[in-house]
Amino acid sequence: MTLIGQTALALALILALYSIGANLFGLRSRRLDVLASARHALWAMAAMVALAAGALWSGLLRSDFSLEYVASYSSTTLPTLYKLTALWGGQQGSLLFWTLLLAIFTAIVAFQTRERNAEIAPYVLIVMAAVAVFFLGMLNFVTRPFDPMIPAPAEGADLNPLLQNYWMAIHPPSLYTGYVSATVPFAFACAALITGRLDDGWIRSTRRWALFSWFFLTLGNMFGARWAYEVLGWGGYWAWDPVENAAFMPWLVMTAYLHSVMVQERKDMLKVWNLALIGLAFALTLFGTFITRSGVISSVHSFTQSGLGPYFLSFLLAVVAGYTGLLLSRLRLLRSAAELESYLSREAAFLFNNLILVGIAFAVFWGTIFPVISEAVRGVKITVGPPFFNKVNGPLALALIFLMGVGPLIAWRRATRRNLVQSFTAPAAAGIVTGLFALAAGIHQWYVLSGFSLAAFVLGTIVVEFERGVAARGRMVHERPPRALVNLVAKNNRRYGGYIIHIGVVFAFVAIIGSSFFKTEVKRSVREGQSFEVGPYKLVYLGLSSLDTVHLENVSARLNVMRDGKTVEVLEPAKLLYKRQQQPATRVAIRSTLGSDLYIVLAGVDDKSGLVTFDVFLTPLVSWLWLGGVTMALGTVVTMWPNAREREAIAAAARRRVSALERELASEVRGA
Repeated sequence: MTLIGQTALALALILALYSIGANLFGLRSRRLDVLASARHALWAMAAMVALAAGALWSGLLRSDFSLEYVASYSSTTLPTLYKLTALWGGQQGSLLFWTLLLAIFTAIVAFQTRERNAEIAPYVLIVMAAVAVFFLGMLNFVTRPFDPMIPAPAEGADLNPLLQNYWMAIHPPSLYTGYVSATVPFAFACAALITGRLDDGWIRSTRRWALFSWFFLTLGNMFGARWAYEVLGWGGYWAWDPVENAAFMPWLVMTAYLHSVMVQERKDMLKVWNLALIGLAFALTLFGTFITRSGVISSVHSFTQSGLGPYFLSFLLAVVAGYTGLLLSRLRLLRSAAELESYLSREAAFLFNNLILVGIAFAVFWGTIFPVISEAVRGVKITVGPPFFNKVNGPLALALIFLMGVGPLIAWRRATRRNLVQSFTAPAAAGIVTGLFALAAGIHQWYVLSGFSLAAFVLGTIVVEFERGVAARGRMVHERPPRALVNLVAKNNRRYGGYIIHIGVVFAFVAIIGSSFFKTEVKRSVREGQSFEVGPYKLVYLGLSSLDTVHLENVSARLNVMRDGKTVEVLEPAKLLYKRQQQPATRVAIRSTLGSDLYIVLAGVDDKSGLVTFDVFLTPLVSWLWLGGVTMALGTVVTMWPNAREREAIAAAARRRVSALERELASEVRGA
């Protein structure tokens, strides 16, 4: 496997370099056959990377400890699922998986651009191949996944116990897919800047790719939060860890981009801003990779100290410098005749929305790198913890939620007083009434009252929008409300899919407020048969049970969960000991309802006294966070679903570009 895998990676690097050279030569000589050869080379590159990934997977599944990577991240007792996920459990394997995704996306783009975007497609493929060259260079020369282990051990070191969880089977692939797919819009933006074709054609060509990236970044962050919630045993799901921040920042910037492109498509504004956002989103994906693998920042999610940091930092700086230079060189062509006519307009709401999103991203970035800067300047690492992030981003989040309610209903260009009254009376009333109910229920924290009121306001604006659309279809085509609702979303899926995403964001926002401000923690030590209370629940300790396998030891405590005198569930939190590494871990027990989560950790067992200690959290509204994630994912699928209107718009744009290219060629022929 060593020979197969390393040879495949070497061939992939050669093919990527050939594709770059062939594209450049084909552009210069106008040789279509050479350009086609460059495209074919990228397909062959994807096949070689897939072969290398398959070789490493084969080694993991067969427990081939003659490979250093397999010996370091697997064992004969490791379950098959985690042997598969071990591909992204270590440094070299995760970079190989990243490169596999990049190669697949590059091959797809090469296929999609066979007959479309002919004037910029070669430059798109050059950029994507150049990114692939960097990662393939790392895999071939710096961090090789197929280095042999001499002599081969009889047993492997096993996968980190924290990664032996089913969420880790889907969290890294989702996050990596979001990271890597951001390369596609970045490559199209570079190509548009290089060629000077700076209309919205490149945006239309990459809109679905940008949504695809945002979709998987959303899932990746949500799955990661769920992993932290279930595995780390601390009762929370987000700790503002540096690697969590690194995944959150591209999501924020991509969210800003997806909003601002609507202004460019509708009003021909924010061209420079949109190009800057795409470059920033891609740079932040590289930054996340850098801090995960450089060892400069400590994190439970990061890989061990390695020598990759300088390479990734150099590549990141080269990308930022090169893209910034391209953008500055085209500023004259990016000027727009359209201007912001009023601060009371939809385009202004989108602009403020963008500024807040980027502001949050900057605050997170600053809090993430400040410990490194403080250590470099003063020699003392000053830790920036959750209080900083919560204090800075909390008010910004309120403003963002408010604008999320304003944007859909306020008029383009300039809102009139009549428009404002008609659009916002009902949503504002919903927000005020919700705030009064919360106050009457005994909630006095200003942030909670404001957050719940704004959440109701946003939901009110979305209800108004759906009600207006359904009523209009009822008047025009005489459809009943259920059918009118389905057809409304189907024919305007981009708009109403966005509203569904907003509903998901509101759900998540409410969950964050509820779980942050109203969490209850109880720690009790009890003997068998004794009980204690947590909120409305009575927990009766029934005893211990143990399970010993070749892979781990499992000690579980059985708790009878009662409410109103009736048993509602029997939960079994456990302490685990992974034998290969002699490393303990926790398996929490969770009872989830829409109202709250009962979260139980087996904190300790004293064999001498018979006392067992439990750490129990009662956290309101946590389930709404996961429900919000599912709703956002559903809304993204609706938004991405193609419809006839969009296909015609793309086809019309392609016809215009072909006509312009034909006129350009005809002019060159006449000049000759």
